[in-house]
Amino acid sequence: MTYFTPEFCNFFAELREHNDREWFNANKPRYEQHVKQPMENFVATVLDRMQVHEPLIGVKPKDCIFRIYRDTRFSSDKTPYKEFTSAVVGRGGRQDVNNIGIYMELNDQKVAFYGGVYMPDTKQLYRIREAIAYDLAGFEALLSETAFQEKFGGEIHGEVNKRLPKEFMAAAEQQPLLYKKQFYFLSELESELLFQPNLVDEVLAHYLAARPLSQFLVQAMQEVE
Repeated sequence: MTYFTPEFCNFFAELREHNDREWFNANKPRYEQHVKQPMENFVATVLDRMQVHEPLIGVKPKDCIFRIYRDTRFSSDKTPYKEFTSAVVGRGGRQDVNNIGIYMELNDQKVAFYGGVYMPDTKQLYRIREAIAYDLAGFEALLSETAFQEKFGGEIHGEVNKRLPKEFMAAAEQQPLLYKKQFYFLSELESELLFQPNLVDEVLAHYLAARPLSQFLVQAMQEVE
């Protein structure tokens, strides 16, 4: 089954050229028909397929999909609309970006999947580093898993601290990723995937490839002090 049509891509290509309220308001029916509704149908299917692996009782597409409207209050970029549609499919939906689900961004240029932890607070970051330092071999094994290597290239992204608490310094000599203050990974595929019948299968494949490492990171964050 396919969910998106070329009009999905046409909308975002044009939005990129006319990212203003006048254009969007005039083209909102196109957005509703070719972006919003297909995205809701697509996410509904992903949620249903994920239930086998993750308890998602009560989570609905509207809980997962982000609004297209940008929050420009603290940004120098005042364009009012995101030039992609996105969702976090997992427990807590978009209200919990640090979960064991998967984050997706879709537009005319790419289909992108993200996993891991993007915004840990200070305590959560400390716990992640503790878990890695305690089990360096286990963490390395997760990074080396075949599915993770194939889907995400085995690479962890995120900003880096110049300094570490002294209790992590020895472990960091073996695992420099301890300097990270974010632990996320990503895969960007061609937008042609949007029109393929295996789109949902590809989402699930990326989710399953990300799940072991995401689970390690999320469980580390949630440990009781």
